[in-house]
Amino acid sequence: MITNVGIVEDDAVLRKTLARIISETRGFRCVAECATGEEALVELPRQKPAVVLMDLNLPQMSGVDCIRRLKELLPDTPIIVLTVYEDSEHIFRALKAGANGYLLKRAEPDEVLTAIRDAREGGAPMSSQIARRVVLSFHEPAQSSEAVALTDRENEILSFLSKGFANKEIADKMNIGVPTVRTHLRHIYEKLHVRSRTEAVVKFLK
Repeated sequence: MITNVGIVEDDAVLRKTLARIISETRGFRCVAECATGEEALVELPRQKPAVVLMDLNLPQMSGVDCIRRLKELLPDTPIIVLTVYEDSEHIFRALKAGANGYLLKRAEPDEVLTAIRDAREGGAPMSSQIARRVVLSFHEPAQSSEAVALTDRENEILSFLSKGFANKEIADKMNIGVPTVRTHLRHIYEKLHVRSRTEAVVKFLK
């Protein structure tokens, strides 16, 4: 199966390099190279890529705004941020907008390709530095006055979600079935009043 990928990156050299790496790798094909968010909102819905790589520092519309609007047009398409920003504000703004993963631009090509595979299969890939920051934020005391009564098992699943594990990986690590993981996720979504994995992690970390 060929995985079609769309790229949104204003740096022409990096954009072409990513497109070449993707298209020269067996099982992958770059179907769109966009230099701006505005171009992405037109081109990506036409091409319908399986995964999108998204820069945050775009010339006009920001990457976060592009993610938010693109999710309205392609709600089932995972978006992986590929950026130089590794501060908490950028990370959580992107995740809250709908990003499914977050990589730093210093990631090796193999890491990017692995992240694309993971996102296509339902995972939430993150560079190790980003995952550590997310986990540290997860361990901080909740600032919200509204205490959410999650069980120990639900907290454990949220911890795995914040590290980017897919349902099957969580099931394997917890020695439970995938349907059981889905049931726990449904309960978590109901308690946190969210509709997705990313929203659940972001809301719980706030």
